[in-house]
Amino acid sequence: MAFNPTARQTSLIKAGVFLAALIPLARMVYLTVTGQLVEPLEFITRSTGDWTLYFLCFTLAVTPLRRVSKWNWLVKLRRMLGLFMFFYAVLHFMTFLWFDHFFDLAEMWKDVLRRPFITVGFIAFVLLIPLAATSTNAMIRRLGGKRWQWLHRLIYVIAPLAILHFWWMKAGKHNFTEPIIYGSILAVLLGMRVFWALRKQAKA
Repeated sequence: MAFNPTARQTSLIKAGVFLAALIPLARMVYLTVTGQLVEPLEFITRSTGDWTLYFLCFTLAVTPLRRVSKWNWLVKLRRMLGLFMFFYAVLHFMTFLWFDHFFDLAEMWKDVLRRPFITVGFIAFVLLIPLAATSTNAMIRRLGGKRWQWLHRLIYVIAPLAILHFWWMKAGKHNFTEPIIYGSILAVLLGMRVFWALRKQAKA
């Protein structure tokens, strides 16, 4: 049965999602400030990367969930989820730039070119920037709907790059369980889009 919240209910849902999305950051800050972490830098780097992937999955899940459930109001959460994905990606990148290189851009660039898992992660992060920059209604009007949609299809390139970054990072520890889980989830979410696109093409 379709759930169609009122405008007030939608606003409350969006506020709840916004606050919930900040909980991971609040937890990281709390654990760091109170000295409860043995390796705070490693924990922050790992946590920001994990939450970037979580929000990537949440963002890509909106369309399939909307189509299956007929809850069309879910699309109103997609922009916020996408921006929180970018927010945690920025924090993840800043831990790399700050903690690993102390804002030495030359050394950071050498690391990007020398280590493949950092290379693909950096490419994914750079590709996220235009998506975040064009997330406003004003930018949608300026670009036009079709060009905006084509630009935001970069998410389908970013998603596999993010998984590859995570896979290569875990390869050093021979721990592939999490990359396989994330990869499988994203494969299903992207596969559903491919299926619907092919079915639409066949009907046409």
